[in-house]
Amino acid sequence: MKARVLAALTAATMMTLLSVAPAHAATTISQGHVDAIDVDWTGSALTLDLRDGTVTPAVDRNPADVVLNAVSASKTTVPSGSAYAFLGTPGSPVWILPQTQKSNILWPGISTEGVPSGALQGNTVNVRLVSVTGPAHVSLYTTNSLGTPTVWFDSGNGLPDNRSFAINTHAHANWAFEAAGTYTVVFQITGTTAAGAAVTSGPKTYTFTVQP
Repeated sequence: MKARVLAALTAATMMTLLSVAPAHAATTISQGHVDAIDVDWTGSALTLDLRDGTVTPAVDRNPADVVLNAVSASKTTVPSGSAYAFLGTPGSPVWILPQTQKSNILWPGISTEGVPSGALQGNTVNVRLVSVTGPAHVSLYTTNSLGTPTVWFDSGNGLPDNRSFAINTHAHANWAFEAAGTYTVVFQITGTTAAGAAVTSGPKTYTFTVQP
């Protein structure tokens, strides 16, 4: 009797473990090019995935299945000047996945190249930073040839943030993290079809790990 009960309990335990265990381990990417925000159009809906260019051929991945890793080499300090106040106190540490590619550091981009002309009104999509959970703020910004920043998204001044991108765009920005640790970042894509219908990718969750 005890043997049968133990066997039943063991089987039940195994079923529970199988039901909660992930189907596969997350893919961790620490260097090279990815389109972290990769927007496509299926003919009736917007989709948002991650285009992994670190493998050949490049593959689309579900953002939830990927860990994007900011290695220690991405650590720098906040520049002086009021234009960079959104990053924190001058001289304080900040981890940046850069706008311009650097060796051995992740280089995340944004692509709307998968949306054909005429599918959406204005030939634009809206990229929304919905939420950020983590040890500090996250921001995306570009710098011009003079080093002047233009902030695209900033979790430090309230979310959500929205930015419009033209279709057939491939762009890069600086992804800044103000402390080491693990961040959960949620993006969503919205638009309006040529016929006037609202479309959305739904929220997609990204995980970033920032190394001390």
